[in-house]
Amino acid sequence: MAAPALETARTFLFVPADRPDRFGKAVAAGADVVIIDLEDAVAPENKVHARAGVTRWLAGGGRAAVRINGRTTPWSDDDVAAVSTATAVVVPKAESAEDVAACHDNGAVAIIPIIETPRGLLAAGEICRAPGVVRVAFGNVDFAAELGVDPASHAALAAARSQLVYASAAACCAPPIDGVTTAFDDPESLALDARHARELGFGAKLLIHPAQIKRTAEIFAPSAKDVAWARGVLASPNSGVGADNGQMIDDPVRRRARRLLAAAELT
Repeated sequence: MAAPALETARTFLFVPADRPDRFGKAVAAGADVVIIDLEDAVAPENKVHARAGVTRWLAGGGRAAVRINGRTTPWSDDDVAAVSTATAVVVPKAESAEDVAACHDNGAVAIIPIIETPRGLLAAGEICRAPGVVRVAFGNVDFAAELGVDPASHAALAAARSQLVYASAAACCAPPIDGVTTAFDDPESLALDARHARELGFGAKLLIHPAQIKRTAEIFAPSAKDVAWARGVLASPNSGVGADNGQMIDDPVRRRARRLLAAAELT
């Protein structure tokens, strides 16, 4: 069973695996989850050395998720063996349940596959149902490159994002984690991206800079208006169809209200 913190986390901050001096600083920055990145952030010639540093940090009591190198790379098997004690193993470019099976078989407590290709998107249902998977993430930059579109385009990637939300809900996974906003010094773009993802049903976001943490957490948390609405709904009769301020209330509306209040308690 995955730790509840992973299921409800809203902010996931990347830190390069070859910068062990930053691991503690990243944890102290206040993100719900830190992801130490052995994949994109580390040059091929540095991967073995970086992995050793991550292993030492975890053995010394460090707590973080780790993004390993993909299944088709020469580093994947050793990565899987080295980081099974991490908070979660983050699997890049997942395209099938087999892509995450090795992590589960090696004792990983929780697995977060990243969907970064159309092939992976078409297999999202089986990936979400794979043993050990707690939630999936969207690799918007790589996915957009596969399509030849702008990774910042909400319209171009809306269908892909929605399909991940549907696959996650069908598999009873936690809401998916949206991809990065690459303009880390542009708070307006960050806010637009986070609001768009939340509107589609995402529950969290991948981050590349500590400056992105606070605003992202605020956007993915229920607002005061949401909480007031949910309390009003649940104050109405407990069964059948009712009304509140001219709005119909039935069981699906009550379920949404309960989810909002449960999420608000985590803020």
